[in-house]
Amino acid sequence: MIRAEMVQIVNVLIYKNSMPHIHDKIDFTVEVFIVHKNKLLLRMHDKHKIWLSVGGHIELDEDPIQAAIREVKEEVGLDITIVGVADGIKDQEEINRGYKYLIPPRYMGRHPVSHTHEHIALTYFATADSDAITEPTSAHEKSETRWVTKEELATMDLVPNIRFYAEEALKELAK
Repeated sequence: MIRAEMVQIVNVLIYKNSMPHIHDKIDFTVEVFIVHKNKLLLRMHDKHKIWLSVGGHIELDEDPIQAAIREVKEEVGLDITIVGVADGIKDQEEINRGYKYLIPPRYMGRHPVSHTHEHIALTYFATADSDAITEPTSAHEKSETRWVTKEELATMDLVPNIRFYAEEALKELAK
């Protein structure tokens, strides 16, 4: 086995035990802007102390939709429906060599996490049938959450891209 492959395996093993990143330089993540009736869910980031959507890293064994659903369930206990259409050849997965069409993200972006690491964020919109948040079991996932209306959103101190995504999700999905 060549050295680079060994380093990658060690990095994955370390990640599974304690580190938040799969790759040294860049990871793929999901952000999910969840709407229930006329409110949007925001979550205070535990380290950065800013309001964000629910989300996290895409694991090695999952696609972005699976990651979005898992992260929401882990962080706030909600069952969600990702909004969008997985265009492609319908009902052809078996004869199409297992190719699975995925709902594309509403937006994608890239941002630094540190001077040596970045995230590519896939931003999804979703709906929830309930606004009942459950407390996560993991201490890392515990954070203040808040359902906000369009009017409340306008008064909050938000990072510009988070404000934009939140406003767009409410505009599209609020009832």
